[in-house]
Amino acid sequence: QVQLVESGGGLVQAGGSLRLSCAASGRTFSSYVMGWFRQAPGKEREFVAAISESGGSTAYRVSVKGRFTISRDNAKNTVFLQMNNLKPEDTAVYYCAAPSAGSTIATMVRGVSAYWGQGTQVTVSS
Repeated sequence: QVQLVESGGGLVQAGGSLRLSCAASGRTFSSYVMGWFRQAPGKEREFVAAISESGGSTAYRVSVKGRFTISRDNAKNTVFLQMNNLKPEDTAVYYCAAPSAGSTIATMVRGVSAYWGQGTQVTVSS
């Protein structure tokens, strides 16, 4: 059973930074694409970023490109989301996501994931 545990959320002023972490267990971490999604109140969950198995390829939603960076440490079974220059519209619950075997970054961009973390709240004040 895959388990994903996020941490690092909080309250920050606009222009500030936060770093989210997601610790994964239950399967060979380095063999799978990983990603981050978010859900704001009253809105659907949306793709934020994804990273390939080795970390060599990444993808971002347009609104966060240049501000957010996804990375991973396969030795520690952890994926990160560094968020800089945060904006009030980034306020949401952020979820770590792990797809099923054979999935690609494109799969995650389409919003498909097999496993989800419990979520961590990010609130950006103006």
